[in-house]
Amino acid sequence: MKYQIQILVILVVTLNFSCTAQRDTQNKTESISANQSDSMMLDLDDPADNLIAFAKVRGSLAKDEEVIYYANGKIYGVVNGERDKHLMDYEMYNIARLNKVEENHYQLLTREVLLYINKESGEVLETFDNPYNEKSVKVFHVWNDPVNQNFMLEGKYGKWGVNHNKLGKDMICMNADVLLIYPSPLTTKEYPENSQSDMYEAGELFQFFVSEEELNDPTVSSTECTISWTRIGPWLPWMEMGQRPGMLLYQGAGYKLLEKDYNQMPKVLTEYVLKTKPEYRHAPTEFTSPNETSWTYYKKMNPRK
Repeated sequence: MKYQIQILVILVVTLNFSCTAQRDTQNKTESISANQSDSMMLDLDDPADNLIAFAKVRGSLAKDEEVIYYANGKIYGVVNGERDKHLMDYEMYNIARLNKVEENHYQLLTREVLLYINKESGEVLETFDNPYNEKSVKVFHVWNDPVNQNFMLEGKYGKWGVNHNKLGKDMICMNADVLLIYPSPLTTKEYPENSQSDMYEAGELFQFFVSEEELNDPTVSSTECTISWTRIGPWLPWMEMGQRPGMLLYQGAGYKLLEKDYNQMPKVLTEYVLKTKPEYRHAPTEFTSPNETSWTYYKKMNPRK
């Protein structure tokens, strides 16, 4: 009888353990299924998914929510056969809102400012002692308004698709290599001291680093992001370098923040903007064109009759 009771106890314990294990397995399965159903499961090789992903990275899917990309870095002069020169630093931001026009079509409305900074003092440059031509020249900061873009599955340059790579367990790098060549707004005939060529030729290389989990989270309208930015381009018009061979190399990094966190950026940048051009505190509200560039802005400030 005692032996039978022991068997019964063992059987009950075994059954209880089995039921508990089954419940645990079921709970885990339900949890996994829930997690999978909570993921957008974006396929970045699919143009529509890629567009949605980049919209969350570059802007915000929440209506009227403005985002800022802040960056700082260094600017070098590059002349063949000479040691590169660290000329100055910069502080900059782009403030944007993303408007949904229709399915798979967004408009990114932005303004951007870049201030040239004294590499020694950290103060905003108003004049610059150019080591190449030994001139003291007036500085024209970057005030680009607007800088607008259409995000569409089929656009001006073909089918939509932002390059992407997975790095480690949870990092996605989306990168945009913008290679430009077009007739310069500043011709060498009209602006002999300010134009290196009748063609504007430059490259801007952007890298956006985001969490894959956050990118796929349907509750996240705007992903956190850190960036790397490299720019290679001609001498700036205000440097008065004429057609002298060489180029400028910008290298920097930054991160994304929301408009409400505007004051988290360095005061040397925010205070100068609010004092000089307070409209750059917010993104545009309507899509307009053409876009402004340093070259068109310089021409506007220095018209030739």
